[in-house]
Amino acid sequence: MKNTLETRLGIYFVLVAFAGVLVLELSGIALLKRGYTLHGDFLNVQELKAGDPVKVAGVQVGRVEKIGFHENKVRVSMRLNRENQIRTDSIATVKFTGLMGQNFVSLTFGSAITHFKNDDVLKTAEQADLSSLIAKLDGVAGGVENLTKTFSGDSIQNVLGPMTDFLKQNNPRFAIIFTNLQRVSQDIADGKGSLGKFISDDALHNSLLASSKDFQAAAKDLRGLVPDAKTTLADARAAINTTKDTLTDARVAITTAKDTFGEAKKVVTEINEGKGTLGKLAKDETLYKETTQAMTDLREILQKINQGKGSIGKLVNDDSLFKNAKMTLQKLDKATEGLEDQGPLSVIGILFNGLF
Repeated sequence: MKNTLETRLGIYFVLVAFAGVLVLELSGIALLKRGYTLHGDFLNVQELKAGDPVKVAGVQVGRVEKIGFHENKVRVSMRLNRENQIRTDSIATVKFTGLMGQNFVSLTFGSAITHFKNDDVLKTAEQADLSSLIAKLDGVAGGVENLTKTFSGDSIQNVLGPMTDFLKQNNPRFAIIFTNLQRVSQDIADGKGSLGKFISDDALHNSLLASSKDFQAAAKDLRGLVPDAKTTLADARAAINTTKDTLTDARVAITTAKDTFGEAKKVVTEINEGKGTLGKLAKDETLYKETTQAMTDLREILQKINQGKGSIGKLVNDDSLFKNAKMTLQKLDKATEGLEDQGPLSVIGILFNGLF
């Protein structure tokens, strides 16, 4: 009896433990599984609740652990399985499986090399609000209903009646128009007329093809001319720059010439006014007369010298004076040589007299 009671109690506790683990598993609380937590901030979680799945491409990789507020947004904390590593450029979105289905958090694969770590924050994207979509669909349905009411009964008859009468009255004209259109389309199909030849004539096609080839060849030649054109443009730019520099130098030269002409004009004005040496020479008659008299006196002196008058004239023109000067220099030279020869004897004589 005792063994039976203990057995029943043991079975009962095993069933309770199994049921507890099952409830925790179904509610999304993984006590025995190792994992990590990521967070996402949303403006609207659309009835998302703790325990809802977190999926990547439709495959569940975790569950929503907690939902709360964080800096004017709703923060969703997600508990993900350790083996499911999420890349750092993955984006989280709140989605729903249907009008009455369960909401879940969808994560994109991402392409980054690095992965999120525990307690990191995901980037998020907002999904359209289901209630707003339903309200818009309700408005569209109301508009369609009003439109169908407008064209029902007598209203549609009032619209189509005049159109039917118009078609009946112009039926022969429409028949002629359709006949002409049929004839034109047949002529085009047979290659008649300009449009028919344009569509059916191979010669025109070949001509267009040849023109296209010529155009391609011309384009190729133009591409070949592009480097030459670039070189020409570069040379033109260089010539323009050189011309600009030349014009600048010319402006400087013109400015310098203007300054020079101004100075020359000032000098001429001073000369005309009798200022300075040149001005006095040009305007003062006294200086001119003195200069003329001095030149006259100098000419008379030179004439006297040439005529042998005066000391300088005799010195220049009298040969005897030159000869006397030459003889005097020769005598002086001989006297100097005699002194050089008698110099040692004079020294010895002086020493001898000093001793005795």
